[in-house]
Order: sequence, then C-alpha cells, then structure tokens
Amino acid sequence: MSSPLKFIRPRNLNESRILSWFSLKNAHYSIENARIPGLNVGFNSDENQDIILEQLHVLAKETDTSLKHIAIAQQIHSGNVKVVTKGGIYPDTDAFVSSTLGISLLIQVADCGAILLGDATNQVIGAAHAGWRGAHKGIVRKTIESMLTLGADVTTIEAYISPCISVDAFEVGQEVADLFPEQFVEKNQRTKPHVDLKGYIFDELVTTGILESHIVLDTGCTFNDDTDFYSFRREAEKAGRMAAVIKLNEIG
Repeated sequence: MSSPLKFIRPRNLNESRILSWFSLKNAHYSIENARIPGLNVGFNSDENQDIILEQLHVLAKETDTSLKHIAIAQQIHSGNVKVVTKGGIYPDTDAFVSSTLGISLLIQVADCGAILLGDATNQVIGAAHAGWRGAHKGIVRKTIESMLTLGADVTTIEAYISPCISVDAFEVGQEVADLFPEQFVEKNQRTKPHVDLKGYIFDELVTTGILESHIVLDTGCTFNDDTDFYSFRREAEKAGRMAAVIKLNEIG
C-alpha cells in the first residue's frame, strides 16, 4: 500500500456516539492476486472471495472495528430491512437498523446510492442500499420506519446520501422511467429518459419526515469519476464495490 486509504467522512454522522465512512476506490491499493484493483469489498463482484474477506479485514481495521461486529448485507435490490444485534453476513437484505452499541452496518455500492442514518440522541442507526429497484420498492422509507420502532425520532435522525450515478449518466428505458414521478425524470433533449436517483432519495427522506437541514447529499457521480469510484455501468463485471459504514460507537 503506497499511501493511506482514503474515505469520505460524512460531516453530520461523525461525533462521539455515531461514526461513519464511505470508502473511495483507492486504486493505488492492491492485494496480491486480486483481479480488481483498489479497496473492493463486493462479495457480488468478480473477485475471489478470500480476497474480499481480506479486504474486509483491512476495512475493519481502518474503521477501528472487529470484523465480527460488522453486519454485511448480501444485497438483492429488494425492499427488505433487517433489525440486527450482531455482526455477520445477512442474505437477502438491502438495509439494516440497529440499537446495539458497538455494532457497524455495511452497505456495498458501485452506482447505487448508500444511505446512512443515525440518531445519536436515541442511539439508533440505519444503512440502506438504494438502486432504482430498491428506491422504487420503498427501501428508504422502510429503513426509517424500522428505526422508529427501535426508538428513533424522525426529527433527530441525520442522513447521508453517498456518491452514486448522477442524472446526467443514468439513462434508462421508458419502463424504468415510468416507475418514478415526473419531477425525477429528465426527457428534454435526450434520446432516452434519465432518472434523478439522488433527487428521488432526497425527496423520500424529506417525505418520511427527515429535516432537510439534517441531510447531507454527496454530489459525486460514480459513473463520471473513474479515479475515486467504481461503477458497474462503466466497468461491468470488472467493477468493484465501495463500502458505506455506520457505527454505533460504544463509549464510556
């Protein structure tokens, strides 16, 4: 590793009780025999699973967390949310919520949005994977509703929307465009419609009751920035996955 690994640290989800990270591609970093360069944590990427496990150990060290305390989703583009109390690999889910001190929640993305949610006052965290399928299935709203069942208050939840594919790059078929309200679909001067995934996710957060002042939306586009981000649309099977991690820190 020629230089330190780089992460985005969401400014509204990093204090004494709640910590968070979004890993950049880190193309300078590589593990021997890896097919995909960088810090790739994607179990569903075209990479040897032992190498992914090694990468996850590196990520755990960087986030000062034992891997056994990290909940990792085997994502399927669903609306499924799991309440978790311990680390491990959880199949068939695209979001987690927890109120267990010391736990970390991990979501993997290439072009989809990762949404990190934290209520430091009531000590509840959440993490969701939202591509167009999950977004359409209500994964954002369902994650917040699950946080509320654990004692979170919608007025004290802070939210972060990760870098994901931008509206300029997200060309879709009409059948996908029809799933979204017109204000999130651009058609003018384009051969095919484009969906504003970030805008839709932001609106879902606000509609669910999250205060706009509590939302940080990252402007990075995974498709257009091949230096910092993996992109499945750009790289197809050669794409790795970034990690969005949120931790309910055990202090005192």
